[in-house]
Amino acid sequence: MGYASKPFSFFLFSLIFCTNLELIPLAESASDYTALVYKGCAKQSFTDPTGAYSQAISALYGSLVSQSTKARFSKTTSGSGQTTISGLFQCRGDLTNSECYTCVSKLPQLAESLCGKTIAARVQLLGCYILYEVSGFAQISGMELLYKTCGATNVAGSGFEERRDTALSVLENGVVSGHGFYTTSYQAMYVLGQCEGDLGDSDCGECTKTAVQKAQVECGNAISGQIYLHKCFISYSYYPNGVPTRSTSSSSSSSSSSSSSSGGTTGKTVAIILGGAAGVGFLVICLLFARSLLKKHDDF
Repeated sequence: MGYASKPFSFFLFSLIFCTNLELIPLAESASDYTALVYKGCAKQSFTDPTGAYSQAISALYGSLVSQSTKARFSKTTSGSGQTTISGLFQCRGDLTNSECYTCVSKLPQLAESLCGKTIAARVQLLGCYILYEVSGFAQISGMELLYKTCGATNVAGSGFEERRDTALSVLENGVVSGHGFYTTSYQAMYVLGQCEGDLGDSDCGECTKTAVQKAQVECGNAISGQIYLHKCFISYSYYPNGVPTRSTSSSSSSSSSSSSSSGGTTGKTVAIILGGAAGVGFLVICLLFARSLLKKHDDF
């Protein structure tokens, strides 16, 4: 009996080991598009003794969230007279309608918790943002810098600046030809740009160009950078070992993005199939080996 317990223990260990092996992730997961990037809250709050503002904002949020199920950009107004509130949302161009809705549906509660009852607010997540302002709120330039972040690591030599500037130049043209959204990879650089949904191609090009210039000045040799202007934003990232495969999120992305993403999805599918087949094969070998041990014991 004591001898028989050994092959059984090994059989159990083998089964657990093989099963755990199949649970190891085969591909890196996509970044969380609902992660908070920044918030912008007006210093002035509104007084709301009758609840008119609260009702107007609630209606505005409801309309925007509803629109996010079928569009990646929408503007609307709510309320009347002095309680009129204008607002909009926009999702990143490579998100699906489902992802856009998931992203936008988080924004109303975030705006309320982060900004309270301010007369204007903007909350930016990685995949979407929302903006609202009461009637009469002072307007700012579309080129106004709202937020920037630069990677902590600096890249020296290796032609980094030339690669980055070339990739950003491609981005400038791509955003215009893509009518407001573009993403591509160029020699270990990954770049993405987007303009506000109702911005014309010419104005979008100017906004993107300004954002690129700010990225070059503000981030210098930083390995990555994100520049958010009022009407557009860009980001770049340098991957010394090559740009990792990114899964597609939308069939309506720009042609360059779709081509790159499609290949990535195929690659991940093949990896999963091969990995799963290898795991199953190894499991079969483990079971056969354990069975042979048990058979030898029975013969003995």
